[in-house]
Amino acid sequence: MDKQLLVEAGKQRRDFAFSIGWQVIAGISLIGQAFCFSRVIANVFLGGADLASVSGWLLLAAVCALGRALFTWTAQTTAADLSITIRLNLRQRLIVHLGKLGPTYVQGQRTGELVTAVGKGIDILDPYFRDYLPALVTALLLPLSILVVVLPLDALTFAVLLITAPLIPLFMVLIGKAAGALSRQQFASLGLLSAHFLDVMQGLTTLKLFNRSQYQIKTIAHISGEFRTATLAVLRVAFLSALALELLATLSVAIVAVEIGLRLLNGGISFEAALFLLVIAPEFYQPLRTLGARFHTGTEARAAAARLYEILDTAIPGTTDQPQAALPERLTIRFEDVRFAYTTDSGAERTALQGVSFSLGQGERIALVGSSGGGKSTIASLLLKFIAPDSGGITVEGVDLRQLDADQWRTQIAWVPQQPYLFNSTVAANICLGRETTAREEVIAAARQAEAHDFISRLPRGYDTIIGERGASLSGGQAQRLAIARAFLKDAPILLLDEISSFLDVETEASLNRALLRLLKDRSAIVIAHRLRTIRELDRIVVVEQGRVVEQGRHEELMARRGRYHALVSANEVLGD
Repeated sequence: MDKQLLVEAGKQRRDFAFSIGWQVIAGISLIGQAFCFSRVIANVFLGGADLASVSGWLLLAAVCALGRALFTWTAQTTAADLSITIRLNLRQRLIVHLGKLGPTYVQGQRTGELVTAVGKGIDILDPYFRDYLPALVTALLLPLSILVVVLPLDALTFAVLLITAPLIPLFMVLIGKAAGALSRQQFASLGLLSAHFLDVMQGLTTLKLFNRSQYQIKTIAHISGEFRTATLAVLRVAFLSALALELLATLSVAIVAVEIGLRLLNGGISFEAALFLLVIAPEFYQPLRTLGARFHTGTEARAAAARLYEILDTAIPGTTDQPQAALPERLTIRFEDVRFAYTTDSGAERTALQGVSFSLGQGERIALVGSSGGGKSTIASLLLKFIAPDSGGITVEGVDLRQLDADQWRTQIAWVPQQPYLFNSTVAANICLGRETTAREEVIAAARQAEAHDFISRLPRGYDTIIGERGASLSGGQAQRLAIARAFLKDAPILLLDEISSFLDVETEASLNRALLRLLKDRSAIVIAHRLRTIRELDRIVVVEQGRVVEQGRHEELMARRGRYHALVSANEVLGD
């Protein structure tokens, strides 16, 4: 994790170098300050110098002290800016990458845990880049600078410093191994708590109806207790680390003070040199002590970064090493022996498609029908590049779909899902989702085509009405008509409709069908449907069962064959008039 986090700092090389540079200059100012004070005290105490004769050294000491404060403040400010920039870039990359991974990946994760990773997980990195990383580099450079100064003055003190200094990072590493494991456990507990709490909030109505809310209160209390236990375990190790490092640093300074004091009494070292070494010795260990105090933040950051880079390292589906191709003018789509299997949480594979082959010609409208779990929605996800085939291929006018840019390809598709997602915004903003800048007249025209204008006009503020999260203030049919209005406004050449008339009453379905007939005109379309009224208007019906295409043809042809489609209609799995 440190290597990957250092790469992030390296991308902001200038700020990172300045942060370290200012810290080192502040350390050199400290050495100069100690030297000036030792010279002043030696001259006054032993030489009997007056104030005037040492005023120059006092002024230089004051300049060093002020310089040290200024350089330290500048280093901290630069490090804070560095942390903000890195976290901003990392959060943007993470969100963009999640968008490219698509809903199939996101639906396989727990929403609350993902939100914790993107939010809290990245915020945990702040002290790593702002405090820990500068302290790490300073702990390497500043003691080295002091050793270079001490060596010509006194070889014995140099040897004592050189021998005792490694003890602090040694114990820090030993304690850090335990702290790292505990920090990972703590972050995992936080993710579990966030995910479970969000699940409970989203399913609160169901829990109330089944009288299970009190049970979930106990479950949340149990998970909270586990998180508290993990946090206290991390804090215990952190306090133990601070105690050990402070003890080692204090004992090391004491050793230096004893050996210098004994030699000073025996005349083995000058007073000025001894005083300088005594002043500088605590400062030699101070960066190591600071690093030890901040080592806990480093272990927390590594635990959070492990989850972040697990997401960032997930391969984007539907990509290829081949160069990207231009979007063809004609949009004839072919599925050729496409196979796909989902991987469950336990690592087992669940086969969804077993060699699916069919085509969608330019301007052709086809229906996908079949029993639930047959693979129809998987075909839609493949076409939208949310997932990629395990084998076989999908081509657009002979061009491999993997070679087409996902964002550019999706501009050619208008998708109306079974349960459209509506954001907590205005009606107009939800309709304009596919087009950033749209005149109000175009929005109203799209709503009229979708037969949504009448009910929108009756809302308290019309098109400026806030409809709530997931369209909470709308019925299912109203939400579907807004989704169809989106498709009208996007005006894409390919339509993908996923069982949009399911669970609707007859009157609402009839209204939607009128809108759909207008929407389907002069467009290529794949309609996943259970309603016969929608199916029989299309050019071709493709029957998908157990991951295979078992029949294709028009309604009358398939009914005459008395095959699987006839059985679906007879069993009311495809609903008739």
